[in-house]
Amino acid sequence: MAMECCSWAVKKVALPILALAVCAAFAPSVWANTDALPVETAVLLAPPNVPAPITRKTPAKVIVNLTVEEMVREITPGTKYTFWTFGGTVPGKMIRVRQGDTVELNLKNLASSKLPHNIDLHAVSGPGGGAPQTLIAPGNQAKFTFKALNPGLYVYHCATAPVAMHIANGMYGMILVEPEEGLAPVDKEYYVMQGDFYTPGAFGAGGLQPFDMQKSINENASYVLFNGASNALTGKNALTAKVDDKVRIYFGSGGPNLMSSFHVIGAVFDKVYFEGGTKFQEQVQTTVVPPGGSTIVEFVPKVPGNLTLVDHALSRAFHKGAIGIMSVTGDEHPEIYSKGVNSKLSAE
Repeated sequence: MAMECCSWAVKKVALPILALAVCAAFAPSVWANTDALPVETAVLLAPPNVPAPITRKTPAKVIVNLTVEEMVREITPGTKYTFWTFGGTVPGKMIRVRQGDTVELNLKNLASSKLPHNIDLHAVSGPGGGAPQTLIAPGNQAKFTFKALNPGLYVYHCATAPVAMHIANGMYGMILVEPEEGLAPVDKEYYVMQGDFYTPGAFGAGGLQPFDMQKSINENASYVLFNGASNALTGKNALTAKVDDKVRIYFGSGGPNLMSSFHVIGAVFDKVYFEGGTKFQEQVQTTVVPPGGSTIVEFVPKVPGNLTLVDHALSRAFHKGAIGIMSVTGDEHPEIYSKGVNSKLSAE
């Protein structure tokens, strides 16, 4: 009886398992790719530009390539600063993925860098947000993989000690994890982040200004900026829209210290996805964004002219650089807004 049982087991169990193993050995590509995800490389654009909305309806493996670059450029006209960046921009280029995607993040620290760097993404469910796996000296590279489990707009930043110093030098950005059903279409999307910068000289002091650690510790910012420069969103760099466009701004605060009271002068936010999550408030004038936090705002310009983006802690806007312009073109609507006429008061 025992022999019969063994014989049955060989025929019914052992042989099929052995056959599967042999097939797998000789056709590994077939077996390995049965459940493989399609692979795509993320398109990263310089802010305030935003990668295109995701149209696919299924998960993918998304490869993200980021390079740490230390560079000198103007922080305000006539004043330069040594920025530490992800991809050569402040903020770092936005990453856009879909809920359920598997993200392979490749970080390269150029040999020309002077310091080690890494990346912590607030969208990552795991220790350090990827920071321990990506801590690399100049001339090295690292990668790690995570699954984008939670939809929303999340900050990423360097987490190398002293962390506040690395962030204060411009090492922050955002990753958008679209919900599985996608986002409602809009006419314009923009990417804006606020950051505070600390130099020995006051705003516009001139020359090449170094980082001032003590002013950072004291939270006494010399500059509070949108997208890393006082003129990043003004003049030829102003945002643009048309009357009746639906506008969406992905806004974040890199910090390292100051929260933002984000406001657009001349517009009311139709929707504010507060704290970068999936719930929204309607008809909002100003929204608070903490350092390391985000928000998504949507509004429709009603008349032509310039709308002004500010931190409504207004000394930052008018004395430290936290100001931007959205130039709106299109037909006048005097029933909504009339410019009126200025005149002198009568002597009576």
